[in-house]
Amino acid sequence: MANRPVFVPLRNNGVPGVKVLDVDFQWFPGMASSQKRKSIKSLHHSTEALGVSPILEVSSKSEEEVGVLLSAFNLMIETGNKKYRFSVESAFQASKVFERGGPYVDLLNRSSIEAKRDIRIKESGNVVGFNFFGREFPIKPRTYFYDWIYVNALKQNKELASASVGYSGFSDIEFNPKKSINCQAYSLALYVSLISTGMLDEALSTPHNFLKIAYQSDSKESLDAVQSNLLF
Repeated sequence: MANRPVFVPLRNNGVPGVKVLDVDFQWFPGMASSQKRKSIKSLHHSTEALGVSPILEVSSKSEEEVGVLLSAFNLMIETGNKKYRFSVESAFQASKVFERGGPYVDLLNRSSIEAKRDIRIKESGNVVGFNFFGREFPIKPRTYFYDWIYVNALKQNKELASASVGYSGFSDIEFNPKKSINCQAYSLALYVSLISTGMLDEALSTPHNFLKIAYQSDSKESLDAVQSNLLF
């Protein structure tokens, strides 16, 4: 048996957010895609027994094309002047500021897998912040910058965004909260909650509004460096 989170967007109480279900299911070991998909089916079956259906796997292992395209490795984002276009994953890695270096902006021009595996990401110490085209973001809440990038990207991809709203929950079989912090399935659930509560545009109007609305937090800690104008 294994345990993985499934992320359920809150829709009906007017307050955006994500409910995290910790679901026990049968794990099928092995690196083959066929084994991963068996595990996904088992996870979804156990989640449906809890009353959550339908569920979308958001990863390259998804059996649904929309789930593959919504992976941060594949979901693309474009700056407002249309000068730059890159994946969410490349943008995330290229924006990291470390104790001993960064941001490594050249990673914007790399593929998602190249950006994630760049040796500098592993050898520059702990992440102390993010810098995206000169705009600084704090590291807390821990998923703040990743969620902001992902939700902005999804707003640009209207067909994918529309397809995601019909699902009740989202999973990422590769995400283990004991080993990782950011999760594309969580970010997608947050987007669905924001659009379902009618708060998406207000949340994306400034980074500070996103922080305040998406996490229901009035904290301004470390936000002095966050500029209010967006690239998108």
